Amino acid sequence: MDERRKIIVVSNRGPVTFRLGANGAREASRGGGGLVTALASLAARHSVTWIASAMSSEDIAVAREAGFEAVEETAFDGSTYRLRLVVHDPSAYNLFYRVVANPTLWFLQHYLFDLARGSFTERDLEQAWNAGYIPVNEAFAAAVLAELERDPEAVVFFHDYHLYLAPRLVRAKRPQARLSHFVHIPWPQSDYWHILPDRVRTSIHDGLLANDVVGFHTDRWRKSFLRSAQEIVGAEYDAPSSTLVYGGRQTLVTARPISVDIAEFEGLKTHPKVLEHGRAIAQNRPEQLVLRVDRTDPSKNIVRGFRAFELLLESYPELHERVGMLALLDPSRQEIPEYAAYLTAIKEEAKRINDRFRRGSWSPIDLQIHDDFHQSVAAFKQYDVLLVNAIFDGLNLVAKEAPLVNERNGVLVLSENTGAYEEIGRYSIPINPFDIRGQAEAIHEALTMDERERERRIVGLREYVSAHDIEQWISAQLSDLDDAR
Repeated sequence: MDERRKIIVVSNRGPVTFRLGANGAREASRGGGGLVTALASLAARHSVTWIASAMSSEDIAVAREAGFEAVEETAFDGSTYRLRLVVHDPSAYNLFYRVVANPTLWFLQHYLFDLARGSFTERDLEQAWNAGYIPVNEAFAAAVLAELERDPEAVVFFHDYHLYLAPRLVRAKRPQARLSHFVHIPWPQSDYWHILPDRVRTSIHDGLLANDVVGFHTDRWRKSFLRSAQEIVGAEYDAPSSTLVYGGRQTLVTARPISVDIAEFEGLKTHPKVLEHGRAIAQNRPEQLVLRVDRTDPSKNIVRGFRAFELLLESYPELHERVGMLALLDPSRQEIPEYAAYLTAIKEEAKRINDRFRRGSWSPIDLQIHDDFHQSVAAFKQYDVLLVNAIFDGLNLVAKEAPLVNERNGVLVLSENTGAYEEIGRYSIPINPFDIRGQAEAIHEALTMDERERERRIVGLREYVSAHDIEQWISAQLSDLDDAR
């Protein structure tokens, strides 16, 4: 393991969120989202200060009690870290999150923007950019600068699409700071960025190029960034060093797919809550179980996945009452109209299919909408087929997590547009996420695959993930930052 380093992690969501319990006492719960899950074990390896937005009213209370400084926190694995919660003006944060970050940047970067019918007025986006995205990034940059004042030798790890401007703001005040920015979602081709006003797309690329390192999960996204940075802001690409030269600085651009904490998932297999959920799933499961675990995000392609399962049942009636789909979905961003509408579509589609095929006590789709990590792990242990059919995905950690604990030699059906496909596609049955019949046939192939081949695939997948775990990813990030200097 690397020497213990001083790291400032900066992300919109933090590793923990606070609320008042039924007895009026403050309670801490694990922060949501794939990024937090992936980085949760960072504090066990390094001296971490984590800067994040204060999300709940109790988060704000914690920040105020600390005088808006960092507080010492204990992670769920027992390690300690410093947490600095940034309190934003509510109206600014609303514009930042609900207009710019989601859905504009998220939809654009997942190729979800409706080019024929979708629109925004440039004036409204400019207002949200000026009064929301910029002030929130300024607040994050101020917090980073305060922490660098405390410890100038710390390295700074920015994360994701919420913080594209913050690195430039920090660089202006701290020219020698060591800055890295990891983008966890897809990076679309250069032409797609022209949906945005010139000033916005230019500022995004300019902000990222203030870093010493910019990282992506796959070579596919890395190449797209290299191209767009050259075309949009005129950066020069130096192929031998994989760097972009811009504004008198060099930025190393890497592809480093994130992974999971193997030890954490080993321990989770026998967690009492996982075992409890496992008994309930085993009691109600059909002979063969198709599983999907997702957020209710349009990019996850849940409706098409349900239609593919419907087509499977239509094409292979011998599977009726023998196979079922368990869909464990975390309700995501319901304050944003597009997400609320998509959740409605998910419910309606599941009901329509169940009404069509239901027989006695058998309903083909068991749709459960809530966030329960331990239930998800319990389901990971029991699937025969894991369906990951995202339209586009930066990586998709479920495709790596679930096989680690599965006990049935489950088969992964994986979208070719996920970042994970670049790494572990050879152990999966690949699918085109837009081809419903292709997905139905892939599920059928997985359900009927012989046991020897099922075992070969999942063993290979586990060996790969175990050899490329979260510790290796963190080490690679630090090495890249050192190499860039």
